[in-house]
Amino acid sequence: MNELTGKTAIITGASKGIGAATVKHFANLGVNVVMAARSTDKLKALQDELGSSKGKVLAHPCDVSSYSDVCGLIEACQEQFGRLDILINNAGMIEPICHLADSDPETWTRTADINYKGVYYGLRAALPVMLKQGKGVIINISSGAAVKALEGWSHYCSSKAAVHSLTKCADLEYKEQGIRILALSPGTVATDMQVAIKASGVNPVSQLEVSDHIVPDDVGKALAWLCSDAAKDISGEDFQLREEANRKLVGL
Repeated sequence: MNELTGKTAIITGASKGIGAATVKHFANLGVNVVMAARSTDKLKALQDELGSSKGKVLAHPCDVSSYSDVCGLIEACQEQFGRLDILINNAGMIEPICHLADSDPETWTRTADINYKGVYYGLRAALPVMLKQGKGVIINISSGAAVKALEGWSHYCSSKAAVHSLTKCADLEYKEQGIRILALSPGTVATDMQVAIKASGVNPVSQLEVSDHIVPDDVGKALAWLCSDAAKDISGEDFQLREEANRKLVGL
């Protein structure tokens, strides 16, 4: 992964879970990372923790459901590091888990704004920068829920299905211009999201134990591999990390 040293990445949803694990892994590989989330305190703590890492780390507060926030994030990255090589659209949420007839339109829509529109905003703001550079990698965090209906998850399943389709559309439009765009479905990961899922008691996923989930570090390693030349032919698809053959490719 030495080829990633000196590159610059933006990682959204960076304050915890998959995002925080990915920030740590990238920074230790020598990647300069702009980490974005709404939780400023957690970002600052992570920035302090990584003060001695090979790559430089910049904390930048950002609500991905706001296009102006996302544009500010891209601008901050360019001002600090002069370029943008990698964008990981990771920010997402699953709460509140409930049946459609019981759902609150405002909170249901809030999930769609973050999970789907947040990815679009990231693409829209980053693509002009990468096109000017002539290259870049964008990875959208997807889910098996994108292609499978799950009780109580209408907001999450439909938003991830939208991300799945948006990834394919973006790849179709920009692959030939040097921008590699793909999605990663990590499977179930031991994060705070799984705590909320288990507490809901809704659908079979809530019955899984902590030991059934992969650790966030595995996802960080997979994302780094997908950004490397080893994965240069993977574009426009949803890379399924739960598949054993793919885990071997990543080195897990």
